[in-house]
Amino acid sequence: MKSSTLKFLSIVLFGSLILNMMACEDDQTTEMPEPNETEIWTGTTITFEKVNDADPNDEANQDRLTDNVWLTRGNDGGQIYNAKSENDASKNTSPSGTQWALGTIDNVDDLDFQSFRSTITPKQAVGKDLVLFLPADNVYLSVKFTKWSSGKGGGFAYERSSK
Repeated sequence: MKSSTLKFLSIVLFGSLILNMMACEDDQTTEMPEPNETEIWTGTTITFEKVNDADPNDEANQDRLTDNVWLTRGNDGGQIYNAKSENDASKNTSPSGTQWALGTIDNVDDLDFQSFRSTITPKQAVGKDLVLFLPADNVYLSVKFTKWSSGKGGGFAYERSSK
C-alpha cells in the first residue's frame, strides 16, 4: 500500500474511535456499582429448612444464596456444605466459598471470619448469632440456626437476612 493510503486509513480509524468513545459517554445513564463494593444484606428474614432424609441434590433442599453458594447438608449427619462447588461436606473447609463469624451484622467490621467449623461446632450453632461472608460475591448476611438434627438424616434450619 502507498503511504498516503495508510495515512488516510489511520485518520479514518482514529476518527471512528473518537466518535465511538463520545457515543459511549452519552449512554451512561445508570451508575454501575464498584466491582469490589461490599453488600450487607439486612432485608426481610428468610427461613430455610432441610428436613431429615431430604435429597440434598434437590434444589428445594438447597438455600441458593447466590450463583456461587448453595447451602445444604448431606443425609450422613455431617455439616453443611456448598452444593454448587462440593459433593459433600469436608469437616475443615465446608461450606466452600464461605466465611463465618460469631456476632451480629451491626459489628461486621470487628468480627473475625473463619471457616464454619473453626467458628462454631454445628450442634452449638443453634440459637447463636452468626454473620456469613460470601467472598466471591462480597456479601455479608446474618444467620441464626434454629435446628440441627443429631445423628444421620441431615436436617437443619436457619433464619437469615435477605438482600
